[in-house]
Order: sequence, then C-alpha cells, then structure tokens
Amino acid sequence: MRAAVVLLTRDLRVHDHPALAAAAAEAELVVPLFVIDDRLLELQGSANRLAFLIDSLEDLRRSLRGLGGELVVRRGDPVAETVLVARQVAAQAVFLTEDASAYALAREHRLRSALGRERVALRSESGIAAVPLGDLLPADGDHYRVFTPFWRRWREHPLRSPLAAPGLRRAAGVEEGTIPDLAEMTALAVSPSLPPGGETAGRERMERWLEGGIERYAELHDDLAENATSGLSPYLHFGCVSPLELAARARSHPHGEAFARQLCWRDFYLQLLHANPHLARNDYRPRGDAWLEDAQALAAWREGRTGYPVVDAGMRQLRREGTMPGRARLIAASFLAKDLYLDWRLGAAHFSEQLVDGDVASNTGNWQWVAGTGTDPRPNRTFNPTRQALRFDPRGDYVRRYVPELAGIDGAAVHEPWKLGRGRPSDYPDRVIVHETAAAAFRARRRGRSAS
Repeated sequence: MRAAVVLLTRDLRVHDHPALAAAAAEAELVVPLFVIDDRLLELQGSANRLAFLIDSLEDLRRSLRGLGGELVVRRGDPVAETVLVARQVAAQAVFLTEDASAYALAREHRLRSALGRERVALRSESGIAAVPLGDLLPADGDHYRVFTPFWRRWREHPLRSPLAAPGLRRAAGVEEGTIPDLAEMTALAVSPSLPPGGETAGRERMERWLEGGIERYAELHDDLAENATSGLSPYLHFGCVSPLELAARARSHPHGEAFARQLCWRDFYLQLLHANPHLARNDYRPRGDAWLEDAQALAAWREGRTGYPVVDAGMRQLRREGTMPGRARLIAASFLAKDLYLDWRLGAAHFSEQLVDGDVASNTGNWQWVAGTGTDPRPNRTFNPTRQALRFDPRGDYVRRYVPELAGIDGAAVHEPWKLGRGRPSDYPDRVIVHETAAAAFRARRRGRSAS
C-alpha cells in the first residue's frame, strides 16, 4: 500500500496506537489527520477540554515529527475533510480507532459510505478501551448489564503487549494546517488549575503514579482531603495514555488491583454505551420519574451554595480545577438527583461542561447509576451527604480547602454548620433542603411509581 490516512479522534498518542501502527506497517506513506469538528464543539463544548485538546495536539505534532511524520490539522466536517486528504495523497485506506458514542458510530458509518464511493477502505482498530469492545459478551446478550460479572471476566482476559511508537514517512505536498489558539475556539473561561494536556505529560504522570501513588490507592482513593487519585482520567479520555498499557501495568503491580478495578469500570461503561448509543439521553432502566423543575435549586447546586459543605466543596472544586474526586462526584450527583429530585441529565450536562475528563460513557454511566436509572442493583439508595463527609473527610480539610467561608471552623464541625448557632458564618447559605426529609420523599416517589 502506497499511502494511508489515520483519522485521529480520542487517540492522541504515538505509543500503543493500533491504528497508527497498522498504517505504518502496511503503507509507505502515512498521514495522521485530526479534524476539528465545530458541530461536535457546539454539542459538547467545554473550555477545559478544549484547552487540554490544544495542548495534546501540539504535543502530538512534536512526537510525530520526531518519528518522521507530521500531524495534519483541518477544521470542518471530519468525513468531508478525510475524503479530501485521502484524495490528495491517493490513499488506499483510512485507519480509525473504534469508539462507542452515538456521534462516533454515526461518524464511522458516514465515513465508510463516503470512502466506499471513493474506493478507499476504512479500517477500524481497537484502542479506546483496555479490552476491545465486543471481546467480552455474556451468554445471554450483547453486553453486560451488571458490573461484577464483567469485572470477573475482564480481570482474567489476556491483554496483548503494548505496541511501540512506529517510524513514519510523511507524504510530500500536504499542508499541515494550524492548531488554533483557544481564543479562536471559545470565549468561555478555563478553570485556573488545569493539568497540561498531551502524551508527554500523560506518560510522565503515569510513571509517577505506578512508581508511588498506586500503592496506597486502595486505602486512600475515597479520602477526599488526600486527593490520592491518579489524575490520569483526562489523559485516558483523549487517548494520550493507552488504556491497555495502563491496565496491563496495573494488573501486574502488586498493589494494583483496586486501581485496575476502576479501569474496568471505564471499560464497562464503554461497552454499555456501545450497546446503547443513546444512553446520554435515555434512561437505561426507566423508573417513571417525574423530575421536579426548580431553577433556584439547580443554580445553588451548580454554584456550590446548597448549604451542605461537602457538596459545595466538590462543586467549587469542579469550577476551579475542572475535576473532582470520584467520591465527591457521587455525593454531589446523589444530592441533585435524589435530594433535590432534579433530572440527572441536568447534572450530567453541567459535569460535561466543566470536566476536563468529560467522557460520555463514564459521565452518563455514573450519573445513571447514581440516579437509579442505570446499572446499580440498589436503585433507590441515597447518599447522606453529612455521613459521607464525616466518613471521607473526617477532619474537614477538604471542605475548608474549597469553601473559604467555613475555613475558621475546626474539625468535623465544619460539616454541620447549621448546628453552630451564633458561630455559624453569616456568609454561608442555609441548607436548600433537609436531607432526611428529601430522602424519605424520594423513596416515597419511587414506591409510588413502582406501584402504579
């Protein structure tokens, strides 16, 4: 094969890249192409993710040049732009990494049709998940609906060896195109404490994590004040780090099982989305919920002014840093869906706007799990925010870090400012709702829906 195009999407790396490696092995000339899709930006626009994306593209361009290639950047419809580049270099094939969302599946279908008219082959390769989509199937269906049996299969499933970065030869006469500045793509503000994007930063973080942080992950990953998570989720979302390589190394690490289990959750939600492409809009298991409409309550939740310090700390961290620990996400999500009884889609949309790792599969899967419309076998469970805070932030350090109005309150008392009497700071809001009352109302609603 003389020439091939590799259409890059959420696979912005050169190490362990099956599509890139296959193209390099089969074609004399390889054109790595990234198309900035304005329609996708409108649907899923996030200043935090755009900033991370730009870093990642710049880093990828440097890496590809080091291998003898070049990153070609275009802006517009990814199908039309890919066809144009394929024509320009007389490509015999386009290589693409599989993905799971409705948008990605529709893009692949359109691309296959358009390339077919050009008599150009489309090759879809694995690379988005540690275990390729479709490799693990239950005996009675096309996907796993419960995590535990998926985990049992996943943890024993053999993984191939990670692939080395390939040598490349670039096609002459193809204009590389410009990676735009952030200001050209959005007027929205970026969270002030974002990590740098790109494979170089991602691999450095991965090595530090595997050399040290992973050893205490099982013990500390839910400790809000410790911030003992890997910080690798945005690098996984953009494919700056190979999920397969990370999973293989976690599996082989003597203290890696708890972290490997989290990587398995990522694959679980990917296979769930792949089998249900409209999961971001539709309940996986409808419960007949008639969600309330309360703009003031929704605004208080978004702004971190609910009167529950642990909820507010998480939401303010999200706005400031573009991320929050998994435990804080669960607490904040449960509060929106089950205390305020607001539609989980509103929360998922806000997370998607703010999170630098705003992945459709994981974000939607986790929100539906918390709302009781997803895969949780106990769909009516509620998280008591005060009990969660006392358990996972027992000294109150996490709350004081992100809620400055409460910084002067010592110890665990910071979690229940409504009990402080005159010592309660006047600039911190009252509770928008009492959890115990709200939880009882939620359970009554669900019982009523089940009976009807």
